Amino acid sequence: MHKKISYINSSKRNFIKNLGLTLTPLILNPFFNTLKADNSKDSIKKFEIKTSKEKIDKIISKVKDFDWTKMKFSSGWKMGTDPVFMRDLCNYWIEQYSWKKNENELNSFSHYKTKVSNIDIHFIYEKGSGPNAIPLILSHGWPGSIAEFKKIIRPLTHPQNYGGSQNDSFDVIVPSLPGFGFSSAPSKPYGPRKIAEIFNKLMVNNLGYKKYIAQGGDWGGYISAWMGFDHSKFCQGVHINYMGFRHKDPPKTEEEIKWLDDLIAGVAMEKGYMTQKATKPLSLAYSMSDSPVGVAAWIIEKFYGWSDRSEKSFLEVFSQDELLTNIMIYLITDTFETASWIYYGRREEGGRVLSKIGKRVEVPTACAVFPKELLPWPPKSYADRLFNIVQWTNMPSGGHFAAMEEPQLLTKDITKFSKRFR
Repeated sequence: MHKKISYINSSKRNFIKNLGLTLTPLILNPFFNTLKADNSKDSIKKFEIKTSKEKIDKIISKVKDFDWTKMKFSSGWKMGTDPVFMRDLCNYWIEQYSWKKNENELNSFSHYKTKVSNIDIHFIYEKGSGPNAIPLILSHGWPGSIAEFKKIIRPLTHPQNYGGSQNDSFDVIVPSLPGFGFSSAPSKPYGPRKIAEIFNKLMVNNLGYKKYIAQGGDWGGYISAWMGFDHSKFCQGVHINYMGFRHKDPPKTEEEIKWLDDLIAGVAMEKGYMTQKATKPLSLAYSMSDSPVGVAAWIIEKFYGWSDRSEKSFLEVFSQDELLTNIMIYLITDTFETASWIYYGRREEGGRVLSKIGKRVEVPTACAVFPKELLPWPPKSYADRLFNIVQWTNMPSGGHFAAMEEPQLLTKDITKFSKRFR
C-alpha cells in the first residue's frame, strides 16, 4: 500500500483556507477566478462551448448537398463505411439531430481553458465529492474526443450517487489534446510524449496537484504511459485500456510469437489511415476540410471496426447522437487536420518502442483488457517488460472505446486500482 498523501499544492490549499473556504465543488469557480490573475501565463478561465447558428447551418447544408450518386459501392462495410448506413445517418443528421441539445449536455460539465507551453488547453474539470478525492486525468485519442467520457465523469466524481462510496471519488480532469477539439494547435506536430509533458504541466503547474493518476485509451494510453515514464515524481499511477508500445527486444515465448504474428496480420488491414497521417497528413486535410460527410465516414469506419458488436448491433453500441456529437466536435472546431498531426509527431518522436535501452514504466500500472480491441493485447509476460503491472483485468465485453461501450466496467476498474493510493 502506498502512503496516503495530500494531492493539492500546499500554497493553493492555504490560499483557499485563508478565504474561509473548503475544497468542494461549490467553490470551484471562485478558486479559479481568484487564484491566478488573468494576465498570468497560467491563468485558468471559465469556458463554455458556444457554436453559432451560422456554423451549424453551414455544416448541415454541406451534408444536404452531398452527391450520393458518386458512391458506386452499393452496401456493406468490406471496403469502408457502408453507404447505406452512412446515408441513413446523414438523413438523421439533417432531420433530427440537434447539436445545440448535445452542446448543452457537454456544457453541463465545468469547462476551462489555460495556457500550457504557449498552447491554449481546454479541459473539463469536475471536483470529487469525497474528502480525499484523487486527481485523475483522462486522455482521449483519435477519432475520439472529450465526449467519450460523458458516461464516466460523474460516477467517478460522485460515486455515492451510482451505488458506490463517496470515499472513492476523484477530481476528474478531461483535456482536449493539443490540436483536437477546443484546445489550440501547437506550431508543429507533437507526439504523445510531448503531449504528456504538457499534460503534466497542466496538472502540476496550472492546477497545483502534487500527485495524480493518469488514465487513457488509444493515444490517451500512450500519453498516460509517458506521464508515468517521464514524470513519475508526479504521476503516481497509470491505468490504460490500450497497449500500443513495443519492447526493444523480440518476443520470447511461443505465446508472444503468436501474438506478434496476429498483430502483424491485424495491422496490415488497419494501418492505411495511420500511414497516411504519419507521413502526409496535409494531403488528406485538403479533401476533408470542406466535406462533413467525408469526415464522418472517415471516423465512423473506426467506430464500427473497433467496437464490440458480438452481441449488439452497431447502433446498440453507440447511438446516432453519440456518433454525431463526436464528429461535430471535429467539424465545429475545424480540427480534422491538426488532430491528425499526432501520428506525424509520434513518428518523429521515435515510434512505438518505449525505451531503446529496455526501461519500463515503473509506476504502478493497471491494464483493462477489453476483448474487441483494435489490435490484440500482448500476453502479460510481454506487457510486464514494458510496465510495472499491478492489476490486469480481462473484461467480459467491450472494445476500443471503453468509456462509451462499457462505462461501468471501466469505472469499476479505475476505482479498484485507486484504492492502493488512498
